[in-house]
Amino acid sequence: MKQRVIHYVLSRLHQLGITDIFGVPGDYAFPIDDAIDEDPNLRWIGCCNELNAAYAADGYARIKGVAAVSTTYAVGELSALNAIAGAYAQHVPVFHLVGMPNRATQRARALVHHTLGNGEFDLFYRMVEPVVCARAILTPENCASETERLIAAALSQRRPVYMAFPADDVNQPVLGMATPLPMPQSDPAVLEAAIAAIVEKVTRARTACILPGFLVARANLRQELEAVIDHSGLPFATMFNDKSTLDETHPSSIGMYDGQLMNPEVRAFVEDCDCVLGVGALLTDFNTGAFTARIDRTKSINMLYDHVRVGHQVFGHVWMKDVLQELARRLPRRSDVKGPPVSGLGPPQGTKDGKITAEYLYPRWEQFLKPHDILITETGTSSMGMAFARMPANTVFHNQALWGSIGWATPAAFGAAVASPQHRTVLITGEGSHQLTAQEVGQFARYGLKPIIFVLNNHGYLIERLLCKDGEKAYNDVAAWNYQQVPAALGCDNWFVARVTTCGELDRAIARAETGETGVYIEVVTGKYVAPTLALKIHEARGTLYMQ
Repeated sequence: MKQRVIHYVLSRLHQLGITDIFGVPGDYAFPIDDAIDEDPNLRWIGCCNELNAAYAADGYARIKGVAAVSTTYAVGELSALNAIAGAYAQHVPVFHLVGMPNRATQRARALVHHTLGNGEFDLFYRMVEPVVCARAILTPENCASETERLIAAALSQRRPVYMAFPADDVNQPVLGMATPLPMPQSDPAVLEAAIAAIVEKVTRARTACILPGFLVARANLRQELEAVIDHSGLPFATMFNDKSTLDETHPSSIGMYDGQLMNPEVRAFVEDCDCVLGVGALLTDFNTGAFTARIDRTKSINMLYDHVRVGHQVFGHVWMKDVLQELARRLPRRSDVKGPPVSGLGPPQGTKDGKITAEYLYPRWEQFLKPHDILITETGTSSMGMAFARMPANTVFHNQALWGSIGWATPAAFGAAVASPQHRTVLITGEGSHQLTAQEVGQFARYGLKPIIFVLNNHGYLIERLLCKDGEKAYNDVAAWNYQQVPAALGCDNWFVARVTTCGELDRAIARAETGETGVYIEVVTGKYVAPTLALKIHEARGTLYMQ
């Protein structure tokens, strides 16, 4: 028997490493959902809504490399669209499977539910175009070829793709065959010219350093970049959105570079280098300390997935993996370049009976982390504080610094925990962001996961208070939840739950959390304006940085 359309797609996704598919069911998507549920190689992971499901897929893909989410037509896919856009911005490959009305209904322009009542059925297919790197409506005739095209696009560009299925086509046999498309190859002559230009620039530089970017992690090229660093002996610094791209305990690490806002020793070293080699780094506002970084373009190199820039010269049709492999062989060994010593946040500053301050909280969280942890932080003050903590060996830090959609972290942490249940998942989120997607906490217990969740309660949207002209505006307030009751209400029976207001209470709660016996949910209460240094500096400079 010929393979059915949905089975062809699901089997290919499984071959990529996907074993769990997130989603919310819907009648147009039932044939897809049934196939997932009945597939012995896959597990259906139900979420509370489609937005959360796509956020969870984002978190899963950051750990496993790729992910998939299933939604129904229109109402479901539009709910997920914000998360898909975030995955696009952050280069996270998510396969979005959408169940559509059958082809007879579409041909008849029938006025069916989940439509705008105008007989048009391609509106949402068109709407998704800016936030995916490829899209297709899959039919028996095109299923094999289009699936392979979409997979190749997702893997080469590391971004989401959209796969829509008319309901009556899902279980039809696939007509035709296709083989996986090869990954793009570098142009040998251009590659050689690019390598020669990089080697010459690094060799002639009095001092040089490397800025690893998150695209390295997305492309699964950490080992290749580490080989370049080990061979060259060059120090590396990391920018905000790129934190933990490489192991922060590596002897060549000099810590975080954030323009003029933080770590002046690191800033002085990086900006004084004659050559700054960026690898998959993007000069966004958060990465550059709100555009206060001063890296001379003529002294810099940056490689992205498919091209390299050396000064003002651009070399196209060369792929990052090929460039890194060549540089690991050909860069000169530089034992004469030494950066400043790396530092973390230092010991917590405070007394056991004292209220929780930023000077105590963030260093204490740094102490709490262990090797191989998965740390998910919400965009805002919590991520700004933890970005400058030094991660233990093989600990990864995930944030959504470019897209910055509040509420992302809670379901993303769930997806990460599903992807790697053998590792400890630590979620740090503000209570304002948490309220957007807190219902997903119940899924941890549903699937037998034991996260450690810290909800930072500073009585509203603190990052917004610091960015706007008047932090006391009513729009910065949120409802005063009884957070200690949230886990039980959501089915997290027998979890350790605590509310802490002093440094001593925080220490005791952390000690209990470290036992790993149950899921953990700790509400950390601070003053309304207790914030880490970076957030305060952005507050001080907001008039020139963001409010022009």
